[in-house]
Amino acid sequence: MRIVELTEDTRKNIQEELLKRNPGSYTKYENTVNEILADIKENGDKALLDYTHRFDCESITTENILVTKEEIEEAYSLVSDELIEIIRKALVNIREFHEKQIQESWFSSKPDGSILGQKITPLERVGVYVPGGKAAYPSSVLMNVVPAAVAGVDKIIMTTPPGKDGKVYPTTLVAANEAGVHEVYKCGGAQAIAALSYGTETIKKVDKIVGPGNIFVALAKKAVFGHVGIDSIAGPSEILVLADSSANPRFVAADLLSQAEHDELASAIMVTTDIELAKKVSDEIDGFLKVLSRKEIIEKSLDNFGYILVAKNMDEAIEAVNEIASEHLEIVTENPFETMTKVRNAGAIFLGTYSSEPLGDYFAGPNHVLPTNGTAKFFSPLSVDEFIKKSSIISYSREALSAIHEDIESFAKAEGLTAHANSIAVRFEDK
Repeated sequence: MRIVELTEDTRKNIQEELLKRNPGSYTKYENTVNEILADIKENGDKALLDYTHRFDCESITTENILVTKEEIEEAYSLVSDELIEIIRKALVNIREFHEKQIQESWFSSKPDGSILGQKITPLERVGVYVPGGKAAYPSSVLMNVVPAAVAGVDKIIMTTPPGKDGKVYPTTLVAANEAGVHEVYKCGGAQAIAALSYGTETIKKVDKIVGPGNIFVALAKKAVFGHVGIDSIAGPSEILVLADSSANPRFVAADLLSQAEHDELASAIMVTTDIELAKKVSDEIDGFLKVLSRKEIIEKSLDNFGYILVAKNMDEAIEAVNEIASEHLEIVTENPFETMTKVRNAGAIFLGTYSSEPLGDYFAGPNHVLPTNGTAKFFSPLSVDEFIKKSSIISYSREALSAIHEDIESFAKAEGLTAHANSIAVRFEDK
């Protein structure tokens, strides 16, 4: 793995390379996605089935596109009891963490009769997109569904591409059922996003769509934003490890590779103040590559977006960490909690030798749906907040309004909005 001296130029170059992975950069696919969206909007189920037959399974119809109770029961019979138990253990941790995020409505009153407040309302219908195709990701199901269920969403709808046999991965169905999904539909890609956004004869429109997907899914979510809500436009996975001489090089190497194996666009970066550690980590990576199953993917990922950056001091290293704003940040320093206080930008922060990133992917409880491509500077992990609405409450008595009505009228007139001013003034006309 390449070892690079950290300078302002190298940091800027790396950031520019990382930003090229943003789904918004793939404009060549936008016309195709827009055509699919328009077709579904105009032709509903007919178009949805046409695309499903073309890309996924020819046997899907309006009669079998909705997963049945019998199919869910069959899925349980195909998943080992051990894995079902692990899913349930993870669910407990994820649910308990997200329950701490619940917000309550509140009201504040004053003696003059004015009441202000905020009303919290769960979204009514949410769509969760779950990738299918080459692999099943039950962890993604749990992370996207649990915060919606904890928030109190009335209806959680899941879409996922079926296999050629017309079935959904058993682990996906088990995770969906355990987490609280109400309906599962066998459709994927941009066409599924369109169905959730506009509604068809079979799939009712939702209020918000969450969940990861390929470039067509990402661009479809981007296109329908505003018509429905979305969580984010997720980019490829990222890990940044901030380490000093106290770090175990074998552990650090293993953690970097855990993200590089996702895909060829994944990013794995280490920032350290210790050149000897850098060399040892690079050597450990070479050793792991001889035995890991996804060697080809990892090598391409590291060739394109893998770096070991050597900083002059820890302040310079932390500055780079904040500029890169990685999705996952591991801090493996002598005092990681102290180091953490200087970090402003990261999706999830893992502290210490035994807080490896996959712990967050599967089991610890915090959400693994995180901001990518530097958006950790202004975005947060998926949370219960994504599945609620906040309404402001205002109630004034005549006495309370009387004390300030002239101020409001003057403010409105200063903006040239005389009807605004009149709306207040008429309540205090002499009778």
